[in-house]
Amino acid sequence: MTVAVRFAPSPTGLLHVGNVRTALVTWLFARRHGGTFLLRLDDTDTERSTADFAEAIEQDLSWLGLHWDRLARQSERADRYDAGIAALKAAGRLYPCYETPEELSLKRKVLLQQGKPPLYDRAALALTDADGTRLAAEGRRPHWRFLLEAEEIAWDDRVRGAVRFHGTDQSDPVVIREDGRPLYHLCSVIDDIDFGITDVVRGEDHVANTAAHVQMFEALGAKPPRFAHLPLIADREGKGLSKRLGSLSLRALREEPGIEPMALISLLARLGTADPIEPFGEITPLIAGFDFGRFARGTPKFDTAELARLNARILHALPFDAVRDRLCDLGLPVGPDGLDETFWLTVRPNLERLADIADWWRVATGPVTPVIAPENADYVAQALDRLPDAPWDRDTWSVWTGGLKQATGRKGKALFMPLRQALTGVGRGPELAPLLPLIGRDRAAARLAGQTA
Repeated sequence: MTVAVRFAPSPTGLLHVGNVRTALVTWLFARRHGGTFLLRLDDTDTERSTADFAEAIEQDLSWLGLHWDRLARQSERADRYDAGIAALKAAGRLYPCYETPEELSLKRKVLLQQGKPPLYDRAALALTDADGTRLAAEGRRPHWRFLLEAEEIAWDDRVRGAVRFHGTDQSDPVVIREDGRPLYHLCSVIDDIDFGITDVVRGEDHVANTAAHVQMFEALGAKPPRFAHLPLIADREGKGLSKRLGSLSLRALREEPGIEPMALISLLARLGTADPIEPFGEITPLIAGFDFGRFARGTPKFDTAELARLNARILHALPFDAVRDRLCDLGLPVGPDGLDETFWLTVRPNLERLADIADWWRVATGPVTPVIAPENADYVAQALDRLPDAPWDRDTWSVWTGGLKQATGRKGKALFMPLRQALTGVGRGPELAPLLPLIGRDRAAARLAGQTA
């Protein structure tokens, strides 16, 4: 059987790390088995779904390199849902219910007070045609539920193993609103049938939904796909991420901190598995090594600090040609007379995100306000007097500091730090041996003299 999978976000908001993990795992599984990846936009919620959110989803997936083979929109498939609804009604698997939300809420409250599970009591099944006519005359419009059969529902989950439910343990799910619009449950099942989906990857919060979906597949004469339910992600303290999804949207991660796509992929592909999380410069090894058997049942923790470390390590391995165009996008003067490969290789080990390079370009080209502590003023002045003549190269730093060491007796931090602070205005940064020629003798002399240059 050819593998066919789908990622089905609702365009009612931005993708967050939980969504992206599901998309990535689904995509890796498809590519590992030579299958197809469907992007399906579940946009039947017309009040909240927007074209802007749909476009953002496509942009985010493209930025990650998770390209889809097929694209579908539920808003364009109303005829297929109507056909499925008609078939289920004819089979007696859908029934109308006239309770109001307030009445249903009261029923649930009473059951909970009695220590019973808040299952729907199927009171609507006892309504006669005359009752329906009377209620309609009162202005009530029915919602429709799917009638679950009183039998075991079981599947072998790729992550959770053997899963067992019983039809009597769940409420009959609502599948059609009072206004006639079909809901997620029914639309999703019909889509999976029509598009030949063989495997569904979703969060473990959908396990109970899956039990109902299994019976829907069977009621529509289709074999259910295979399922994999991933544990939901928590933060590093073990708390759920639901309160923080705004800050952990993919757009926020890539636009604010400047996260590399492969940093996020490297983290999410291994999160919750037995494999070590390490930086990958390309996705091919992750495809080749993908295996649902590596996923654990425990709650994986998403650590933004770990993401930052991966990001830095990936940046530190990128060649200049891989970032040239992106440096231009940052507004930096890239070229033989500007930011070139030599500069990139000099500052690359000190970058945590690509945008940081702008700070080091300013350090090299100015203006920089030197930092000269009073106790180091005489030493810096002596360093200015001994500043070598141009032209400069990588050996200039060692020649210069070697002479200062002999002349002053300084060594280690006392020798180097006052020079770094005067030349760059900060107490950390790239090695000064390759950085010094990029600063140049004139700017170096001015800074050592205490001038902003």
